[in-house]
Amino acid sequence: MPVINRIAGFADEIKTWRRHIHAHPELGRECHETARFVVERLKEFGITEISTGWAQSGVVAVIEGQGEGPTIGLRADMDALLMEETTGAEYASTMPGKMHACGHDGHTAMLLGAAKYLAETRNFRGRAVLIFQPDEEGGGGGEAMVQEGLMETFGIDEVYGIHNAPNMPEGHLLLAPGPVMAAVDSFYIDIQGAGGHGAMPHDTRDPVMAAVGIAQALQTIVSRNHDAQDRLVLSLTQITTGSATNIIPDTARMCGTVRTFDPGVQAMVMRRMQEIVDGQAASFGVTATLDYEVGYPATVNDPGKAGFAADVARDVVGTDRVDDATRPMMAAEDFSYMLNARPGAYLFLGQGESATVHHPAYDFNDAIAPVGASFLSRLVEKAAPL
Repeated sequence: MPVINRIAGFADEIKTWRRHIHAHPELGRECHETARFVVERLKEFGITEISTGWAQSGVVAVIEGQGEGPTIGLRADMDALLMEETTGAEYASTMPGKMHACGHDGHTAMLLGAAKYLAETRNFRGRAVLIFQPDEEGGGGGEAMVQEGLMETFGIDEVYGIHNAPNMPEGHLLLAPGPVMAAVDSFYIDIQGAGGHGAMPHDTRDPVMAAVGIAQALQTIVSRNHDAQDRLVLSLTQITTGSATNIIPDTARMCGTVRTFDPGVQAMVMRRMQEIVDGQAASFGVTATLDYEVGYPATVNDPGKAGFAADVARDVVGTDRVDDATRPMMAAEDFSYMLNARPGAYLFLGQGESATVHHPAYDFNDAIAPVGASFLSRLVEKAAPL
């Protein structure tokens, strides 16, 4: 079965929604205007069971099917990024310093498209729960909604989501059983030395050299403490220190990110980082503290639900346009909290050649929105057919 004809028939409407959201980006949990726009559309569709205020601005709506059946959760994220847009589009951001650079405008529009279709047809048993989530970009809005009782309040049995995939074939759906996105942690290392004149380093305890030593030693965690066949990324992304060429500073700060899939690997990294920071600091005669912040867990698809989602994807786009064994990504996603709470699957929808996400020239491809909306709709219909 191709893209659902009824959804293809209102593709221009989906595009209009998406471009309105794109022009009015909001950050974090302050997605109140986006939520208001979503609620207005849901009411137009005849949906009456609408709950607001989840994670401050999240929206959850319920569409009742015909008769008893499972409750299927469908999630889209709504928040934008703190960056300046350079697309030059006529619908470009009207909010200086904010833009939809990750496609969440498209995700929201796709779920609205599915909502319109499912509310019209109700060609399924059970219930569809539509989850419009704020604060995916680093704030853990998904975790907050789960902690607030999302799954229990609405009796959700399984949950699904989609993310656009720049530079993957347009309209193709990609997924895998098991891990699909990494856990993401952050680390901060503060070094305290004793500064002085650059011409007299012997009178100092140089935090710059300590930072260099720590930076080099951290790379041995991946190359010497870890099985090369397992996935692990440790990236040092910031070193901040100094004020002039002839001054050795008192302090230095280092920051970075760690990406893992296995909690055991994560624990090893944490242990080795602490050992390295302590040991290198002692060798340079400085003090150093490590602040290791555990972030989003890995996004792990339930094998059975991933297989089901792959079958639905083949119905919508055809077997030759589905990759059900795609390689996991080292990026992270807070949909992981929902998958930890209920079985389900997270998929990627190819959007063709484009700037990558989190780039100021990125823009969602409106042509793929009917594909995503059709997939989400068919998930519900196939999970509990009449």
